[in-house]
Amino acid sequence: MKKIFGVFILIGSLITTSQAQKLNALKVPAAVKSAFSKSHPATTNVHWEMEKQDYEAGFTLNGKKTSALYSAKGILLETEVEINKSELPILVITKLKGIRIAETAKITKANGTVLYEAEVKGKDLLFDASGNPVKP
Repeated sequence: MKKIFGVFILIGSLITTSQAQKLNALKVPAAVKSAFSKSHPATTNVHWEMEKQDYEAGFTLNGKKTSALYSAKGILLETEVEINKSELPILVITKLKGIRIAETAKITKANGTVLYEAEVKGKDLLFDASGNPVKP
């Protein structure tokens, strides 16, 4: 019985470490909070998570779920904004024709590169504006 319980604990810990982990705002580095505040001074109700070694701020902007990903030094890496399926580029929609899409988002990297994300069967698929698949 103890062995079975131990296996369940091990599996549970593996599952939780593979996903983003919620983070208390007090544990977010000052450089990250400062960079976020400069970009979004009027934003309140921010939820923080760890994405591997980076910090993700989740918030609502103009009525849309938005997130901003920062390095530990406060450097903006990317911004992700939830969009409607109809806002995907037509070439991305064509690639996904007939496939059930759960959620969609527009990702803007710090260098200006724009990618589109479609959640299909629990997996996030990335595409460029031309509909070409992009590896994460």
